[in-house]
Amino acid sequence: MTLRTTAKVAGLATLLYIAAGFGNEFFLGRATDAQGTAATLGQLVAHVTDLRLTILFKLLECLSAFVLAATLYGITREQDHELAMLGLVCRAAEGVTLAVSIRMNLGLLWLVGSRLGMDAQTTNAVAATLLMPAPPLGGVFYAVGSMIFAALMLRGRMIPVAIAWLGVASSALLVIGVPLQLAGWASARVVLALWVLALVYSLAIGFWLIVKGVNPPRAVNS
Repeated sequence: MTLRTTAKVAGLATLLYIAAGFGNEFFLGRATDAQGTAATLGQLVAHVTDLRLTILFKLLECLSAFVLAATLYGITREQDHELAMLGLVCRAAEGVTLAVSIRMNLGLLWLVGSRLGMDAQTTNAVAATLLMPAPPLGGVFYAVGSMIFAALMLRGRMIPVAIAWLGVASSALLVIGVPLQLAGWASARVVLALWVLALVYSLAIGFWLIVKGVNPPRAVNS
């Protein structure tokens, strides 16, 4: 693909990634909007269609991450091949973690559809395990990959400097914040604010890549 086409695909994949993520959170939240394991199971039974849609949106989010890994690598590889490859690996690893998390949704779908004669206590125990919040491991890979690609586009002046710096800064904050959240040293509310900043960058870069594309990368001095 040409650089222009690759940029457009990356922009579309960015917006699709955002939409799929919001769709997944919306339908999963609606399907599990209850207090207590037993009540949540009842809610899932009544909203099994939402659970199925969650699986589809999560799969779409996963595929979008893979597309972004490939296209952002294609855009930035002339700036620094090794760093661009590391960014590709990180975004691909994010896609893999998203794919693995689909197992939880599939498990819930199986549980509400066919419990194979399990008693209520066993059913609630399995449901409680499946409903445990997943650690944001994918967020770590996203943050590192996003920071690398933003830094390479900044160095090559491939996109407006303001957007590139927003990408570097928002991603760097997540590189610090998400691991601290995993370790229990940062609250989810604080890290959520960092994700909002990253969302602003993703929207900005997504629309820019679709409308304007990227400038040819500046030559790298040997």
